[in-house]
Amino acid sequence: MMAESAAGSKRIIHGGDLDAARAAFPGAPEPWVDLSTGINPWPYPLPAIPAEAWTRLPGRSAETALREAAAICYGAPSPDHVTAAGGSQALIQLLPRLRPLGTVAVLGPTYAEHAAGWAVAGHRVTAVESLEACGADVMVVVNPNNPDGRIVPPETLLALAERQAARGGWLVVDEAFAEVAPECSVAAEAGRAGLVILRSFGKFFGLAGVRLGFLLGEPALVGALRTAMGPWAVSGPALAVATAALSDSAWIAATRRRLADAAARFDARLAGVGLSVAGGTSLFRLIDDSQAAGLYNALGRAGVLVRRFDYRQDWLRLGLPADRAAEDRVTAACEMFKIR
Repeated sequence: MMAESAAGSKRIIHGGDLDAARAAFPGAPEPWVDLSTGINPWPYPLPAIPAEAWTRLPGRSAETALREAAAICYGAPSPDHVTAAGGSQALIQLLPRLRPLGTVAVLGPTYAEHAAGWAVAGHRVTAVESLEACGADVMVVVNPNNPDGRIVPPETLLALAERQAARGGWLVVDEAFAEVAPECSVAAEAGRAGLVILRSFGKFFGLAGVRLGFLLGEPALVGALRTAMGPWAVSGPALAVATAALSDSAWIAATRRRLADAAARFDARLAGVGLSVAGGTSLFRLIDDSQAAGLYNALGRAGVLVRRFDYRQDWLRLGLPADRAAEDRVTAACEMFKIR
């Protein structure tokens, strides 16, 4: 996905890349307001981390405890249906290497790393607008989708998974944002033939630096992935933090409410400056505006980084501001742009 610099040239600025943003907008005020990711701005409070988590290699019992906590939190049938890795990105890149080369259909537009991961591994990848008549060996669906929040109903996904299993294929469902829309998750069906589910820890819990992701699926696939990753795939501190967070049902419920309230409040602020919210989740909002390219640059000059898309020049994706001051900087920049 490409983003225009202040000079108008096209260059990739990935979500969260403040170094690139500073180079593109050298006169922007500091500190930056980074709304270019869908990461919760109110992170889970870090628990006490045992000293041995830093000084010893992670033990099997700690890794088992994490998989048990993840299975309960996500509703998977058992820990045998769960494996953990150093970020869902690692799983996106490793998964294509566990199948013979074939055809892959990615329901788009969506997170570009899925298509990239399968293509780099040698598979033939196609972006599609519908999976109903698709005959690819592997189908990939991000649900809820990034960046527009599109949701494919669980019953549709399960029917697709059944169809894929009958032909020896996979349906890969990336549920990176499903914590804020648990009703759309198919995690409870992990273990069904042909169904592969990815979950991301860092986005909802606001701890992207932990670098932790999960795959839910048939125990045989889970075992193959654990073998492919080798021992100690997750660091000791990550095991400690994530096990505590995934087990904190009260914080999870309260955070879902907080994010929903914050998204509604931010929508109202955006509407107040004439911007239309076209979709998203309670972790990010999607703006549809014919002047999106100019608005992106105006926000950049104000020290606000948002996400642009090369395939839709009228879209901008904004994460939630952490406080009123950040909201004010966003809306002030938008007002100035609209006035000009």
